[in-house]
Amino acid sequence: MSLGKYEVFVTVIESGSLTKAGEMLGLTQSAISHALASLEREFGFSILTRGRSGISLTSNGERLLPYMREMLRAQERMQQEVYAINGMEVGTVRIGTFTSVSTQWLPGILKRFQDLYPAIEVKLFEGYYDGIESWIQTGEVDMGFVSLPTTEDLESIPLKKDQLYLLVTDEHPLYQEERVHVSRLAEETFIMPKEGCDNDIQRLLAQYQLQPRVKYEVGDDHAIIAMVQNGLGISILPEMILFRLPPNIRMIPLAGEHYRSLGVAATSFSKQSPAAKRFLQVVTEWVREQG
Repeated sequence: MSLGKYEVFVTVIESGSLTKAGEMLGLTQSAISHALASLEREFGFSILTRGRSGISLTSNGERLLPYMREMLRAQERMQQEVYAINGMEVGTVRIGTFTSVSTQWLPGILKRFQDLYPAIEVKLFEGYYDGIESWIQTGEVDMGFVSLPTTEDLESIPLKKDQLYLLVTDEHPLYQEERVHVSRLAEETFIMPKEGCDNDIQRLLAQYQLQPRVKYEVGDDHAIIAMVQNGLGISILPEMILFRLPPNIRMIPLAGEHYRSLGVAATSFSKQSPAAKRFLQVVTEWVREQG
């Protein structure tokens, strides 16, 4: 069976439509449909369903997708190894990331990586913690930035301890405090990150057996800050998110050592492609230099 058909199938799933997949692969929609039909004939069962809501996987397609992704990654790793043997650094690296890393780290990391390896393409997939771990497990990305600890079946490398801060407005009773113990927040109204967006806050509150009054759950960090700014509640967020805060908000350190541990994770670092290994090296060196 041709790996080209696998690439068509995976691209259709990741793009969500035959038309977009054709544009990405430089193929007509007819050629895309023909490749998919040919795969289904070879397998003897359907792998996709087409409906009003678009393209979706059948249960059999879901079972086969991880294997196809791995075969395509293996082919890409081999091609990159051949280029590396011939003294050329080329390839594609797929990275899972979330907002604060994309804002604070990636511009510097990508600039250095581009300067060192101009022929290697980096594709970014932005999401939340849980989604990034899932992308790593399914092979949708080569590696991803995560909050540690991560799931046991992933390898991880710690990068930075990102301190957690309490956010209050200038009208809040705690505004003048130099440091606040988490236990003092038991009766406060919270603006909380959605589950899966920032699990560090959930772990911190669980550590002190606190069940705060959650008024809103929001997935966007900047929306949380805006809600705090307007007096809708308090929140706790990591330092990397807290840049250019509104003038009426103060970030207050929490008593004790409370932080999220940022790292990078993969199914196996030793089995990464040459391009991915180069990217990981740049990431670890750049973060270490930042202190």
